[in-house]
Amino acid sequence: MKRICVFCGSRPGVRPAYRAAAEAVGALLAERGIELVYGGGNVGLMGIVADACLAAGGRVVGVIPRALLEWEVGHEGLTRLEVVDSMHTRKARMAELADGFMALPGGLGTFEELFEILTWAQLGFHSKPVGLLNVDAYYQPLVQMMERGVAEGFMKAENRGLLLVEDNAQALLRTMGAYHPPAVGKRIRDEKQL
Repeated sequence: MKRICVFCGSRPGVRPAYRAAAEAVGALLAERGIELVYGGGNVGLMGIVADACLAAGGRVVGVIPRALLEWEVGHEGLTRLEVVDSMHTRKARMAELADGFMALPGGLGTFEELFEILTWAQLGFHSKPVGLLNVDAYYQPLVQMMERGVAEGFMKAENRGLLLVEDNAQALLRTMGAYHPPAVGKRIRDEKQL
C-alpha cells in the first residue's frame, strides 16, 4: 500500500490514548513510506495524525470541502491540500487516492465515512482493505452491532469480514497488508429466487 486514507475525529476525544494512537499511526505511516490521505483539517485527531506523519518525515495529502476550510481550519503545512466543492467529492477523492482505509476514533462523520467505504466494498465498487483501530475498545459496541446484523440476517458473514479490527496500529497495518478481498456474492434479487 502506497497510500492509506485515515478517517478520524475533528475533536481529540477525552482519553489520552486517542491522541497517542493518532500520533502512532501518523509516525508509523511515515516510517513505512506510506502516504497519509485524510480530510485536510488541522483540528482534533485529524490534525494530530497529520502533524505526526509530517514530523516523522512523511507525506500528507488533505482533501477538504471549501465550506469546511475555515470551520475545520484547513491544515496549511501539508504536502498537498486539495480543496473540493462538497463532502461527496471529498469522500470520492479520498477513496480514489487511497490503497486502503483506516478508521481511528471519531464521531458521526467518521462513522459515516467508515460505513460508506464498507458499503462500497460490499457492492464490489472497490477491493481495498478497510481497517478499524479499536483504541481502548472504543469501537467494541459498533463491532458487536455488526455481529448482531449477521445474527439477525441483515448482513452476510463475509460482509462483516470486510472490516478488519485490531487494537494496535502495527497489527492493523499487517492485517491490512495481508488482506484478500472476498468475491462479491449474489445480490438480494438473486437470493430471492433461491
